[in-house]
Amino acid sequence: MPSSTQIRLSWVLQIVAAVIMGQTLFFKFSGAPEPVHIFTTLGAEPYGRWLAGVSELVAVVLLLWPAMAGAGGLLGLGVMSGALLAHLTTKLGIVVLDDGGLLFAMGVVVWIACAGIVFIRRNQLLGQVNALRRKFLPS
Repeated sequence: MPSSTQIRLSWVLQIVAAVIMGQTLFFKFSGAPEPVHIFTTLGAEPYGRWLAGVSELVAVVLLLWPAMAGAGGLLGLGVMSGALLAHLTTKLGIVVLDDGGLLFAMGVVVWIACAGIVFIRRNQLLGQVNALRRKFLPS
């Protein structure tokens, strides 16, 4: 069980991750030039952009739902891992459309925040996994 200090830290991390991911949703869903460029470069426009946007929206909702914050952190960690890997392992690169690496840096911040959330709320996550296991794999 996390201490009250850990819960407060988790909430700070949850809000940071939710705000950053949440503010990018408008751009993904409206077809703004930067995300269209990113997903075109990756060969995944428009479906990859929509999938990323929906995944981030679900992560934001879960991060702000106390009982599901660990799952939101895990989903956010997965989405940001994919985004950061795409930046590092493709011709996309760290600097996109002369942004000075801002988008990449925000991804790193979200990744670190989500990793912290998953660590702090690991018992919550394990409890949820065990509950699902008991429900779907009765002994």
